[in-house]
Amino acid sequence: MGIMSGADAVVERILTSYDTITVVGASNAQQKPAHYVPEHMQQHGWRIIPVNPHEEKILDEPVFRTLADVTEQVGLVNVFRPAGATPDIARQAVAVGASALWLQLHIISDEARRIAEDAGLLYVQDRCLIIEQRRLGINAPRL
Repeated sequence: MGIMSGADAVVERILTSYDTITVVGASNAQQKPAHYVPEHMQQHGWRIIPVNPHEEKILDEPVFRTLADVTEQVGLVNVFRPAGATPDIARQAVAVGASALWLQLHIISDEARRIAEDAGLLYVQDRCLIIEQRRLGINAPRL
């Protein structure tokens, strides 16, 4: 077994601490990662809360227009939006009291990282939930 990096420790902490994933940019288009990644996580026990201003239901879950519209406490926010949109999403995550922000594979933002970390959020960027879930062999925690 290899040495665990700081980022790996944060990834493992997130996957073992949250049973619900609020997905900003979730999609009904089955060929898009914004659909099949949350679907995979749902199949492995995580509850999905989709956020998308243009849909009513995704993965058989009601969709919220914005993070501020989510009607329960938000913990982990998973982002499928362009890097340029992520600082605003980070601000929204902080405003709703989220405790973790995860930017999917190929999404990198120093500004979003600064906003999230300055507010004390756990932060991951440029990593895929499926890849990390499979690598670590973790299913959703029973909280």
